[in-house]
Amino acid sequence: MSLSVGQISYLNCAPFFHHLARTGFQGELIKGVPSALNRMLHEGRIDVCPSSSFEYACHWQDYFLLPHFSISSFGPVQSVLLFSPCAPDKLAGRDIALTGESATSVNLLRVLLWEYFGVKGAHLAVPAQSSVEELIAQGRPALLIGDRALRGARRFQNQCLIYDLGELWQQFTGLPFVFALWILRRDAALRKGEEIAALNRLLEQSLSLAFASLEEMALTVPENAWLEPENICAYWRCMSYRLEQPHIQGLELFFQLCHKHGLIETLPAMEFFTAQPKPAVQGTVFA
Repeated sequence: MSLSVGQISYLNCAPFFHHLARTGFQGELIKGVPSALNRMLHEGRIDVCPSSSFEYACHWQDYFLLPHFSISSFGPVQSVLLFSPCAPDKLAGRDIALTGESATSVNLLRVLLWEYFGVKGAHLAVPAQSSVEELIAQGRPALLIGDRALRGARRFQNQCLIYDLGELWQQFTGLPFVFALWILRRDAALRKGEEIAALNRLLEQSLSLAFASLEEMALTVPENAWLEPENICAYWRCMSYRLEQPHIQGLELFFQLCHKHGLIETLPAMEFFTAQPKPAVQGTVFA
């Protein structure tokens, strides 16, 4: 059975996917922004995806996690940015424009505003007409993620204040922030266990190939020609693609705060896929 894998169309995912075909992957790749792929994963239209950590928190009973992998940052992430005419603690009652592409980044902003800046009453919404970039140019606060954030940082660097949400999280918590996890559906784990175990191995190989030749890989990303190869490599190096104990601690705190502020109903368990006849569960509920 062919494995259907969601592929986020952002520069930060390139190390997972650039060499994947070279490693022998023969499944189907389905590209999209995080919010669209979250929906497809939840609806069962794809089997596995590097998907929003908030998506896992909302529907963890339907999922397993691939061990070892994430899209995280220990400090600045460079591509999840709040553009604002004022400091975050002055945003009470303001409208903050969103792109609607990532549930994790939006809820991270909510947690930061509510828990650490003491800001209540800010209204976060996708604008009905103007683009987010147009609103930033008009002096309105807004959140950009992914490649649009990288472009926005260059375009608006002298026009407003820019806050990196990964950096803010680390400043307040001392922990990394996990933006995405490799999430697979439980029914896919039961039906396609061998294919998923193979994907886990191929992702490891693909990452190793990528970080052995980042400069070469950066030259092959034409849609990001606006960003110099050395800056692309620096961006990849600022990311963490692993899922280790500090990442788990950061996830635990984020999920606890989401639960505290009513963003999720229950605290999720971390349940990992293992390559056995039936997927084994290694879970502890966050307390």
